[in-house]
Amino acid sequence: MPIYHRLGTVPPKRHIQFRRPDGRLYYEQVFGAEGFSGPYSILYHCNLPPQARRIEEHPPLSVQPWDEPVQRHHHLRTGALPAGGDVIGGRHVLLFNDEVSIAIARPTEPMTSFFKNGTADELYYVHHGEGVLRTLFGRIPFRPGDYLVIPRGTIYQLEFTTSENCVLIFEAQGAIQIPRRYRNEYGQLLEHAPYWQRDLRPPVDLETHDERGEYILCLKTGDRMTRYVLDYHPFDVVGWDGYLYPWAFNIYEFEPKAGRLHQPPPEHQTFEGPGFVICSFCPRQLEWDPRAVPLPYYHSNIDSDEVIFYSGGNYAARRGIGIGSITLHPRGIPHGPQPGTIEAALGKRTTDELAVMCDTFRPLRLTRVAAQIDDPQYPYSWLTSEQAP
Repeated sequence: MPIYHRLGTVPPKRHIQFRRPDGRLYYEQVFGAEGFSGPYSILYHCNLPPQARRIEEHPPLSVQPWDEPVQRHHHLRTGALPAGGDVIGGRHVLLFNDEVSIAIARPTEPMTSFFKNGTADELYYVHHGEGVLRTLFGRIPFRPGDYLVIPRGTIYQLEFTTSENCVLIFEAQGAIQIPRRYRNEYGQLLEHAPYWQRDLRPPVDLETHDERGEYILCLKTGDRMTRYVLDYHPFDVVGWDGYLYPWAFNIYEFEPKAGRLHQPPPEHQTFEGPGFVICSFCPRQLEWDPRAVPLPYYHSNIDSDEVIFYSGGNYAARRGIGIGSITLHPRGIPHGPQPGTIEAALGKRTTDELAVMCDTFRPLRLTRVAAQIDDPQYPYSWLTSEQAP
């Protein structure tokens, strides 16, 4: 996150004595990525950060792969996934590889414990729902269309104030960050970037709890879950500053580019992660040349798998795809507009589509959960009515 931010009270220098009003020391913690070489923040706690009353086993969040015998396109009807649980236990992982997993959660219950992902950055896309992301860095109110970027190691709770909730979740084995090509050598966003620093929302309203009791913190490392029983509230930070912290960005703040002819997906890139990119397809002006074709041309995914989550509007290149659906167009197979959609789009000058795309550079695997909501007829949707079986 290329913006220095500070909340609460911090001492005038790093690594010096910082005392409570009663004379006791606060405990300094360096919260950093890539050892001591990457971005970091410094937090000041009321209690010892490593302290735990008990450390216990927790059922793992294991993923069962679907070993499908063929390579084909997929349409996953995520509306058929059951609602329930919180955003951790209620996750339905649909796609994964060694670098990223993609899940849907439709939570109906509050988080009664605190959560920390010890090995993966997380990116939430809020499809439905409103509430507050509560973290040891402070609070971030969220609404539909928000991306929530949560660095690994962050202790948090996702608190919804609505009853109908749905989030798309990416778990990355590394940093999820702003694309390098949008930033100058100082980290500032460049003029050609599709958003700017003032569009990004850091935490506000640092809440400091210097309280004793029994608090459950669930730590996820890989598929393993560990239950830490603390005797202090984990949001015990009195102040912090630095460059590494959770933040939010709303998809409607993305400024899409238009051209005389069709603009390829890299123009819509929003984030980058290890082995993948995230793009935002937003309402925008379409191509204005009188001979332009305002839909994507047919293309082959030779080196990547393409996942699209359809969040709103009308995605003109697809038929039979509902809001909330996911398509997977894997490597080795061409794809593009379905029959009749190109002709129907000619002459259009705007689109109201809203979608989140993830391109991975290593093959994705589907899970057994994905198999239960897969539309087996989707690969044949490129047949004309005369060709249909």
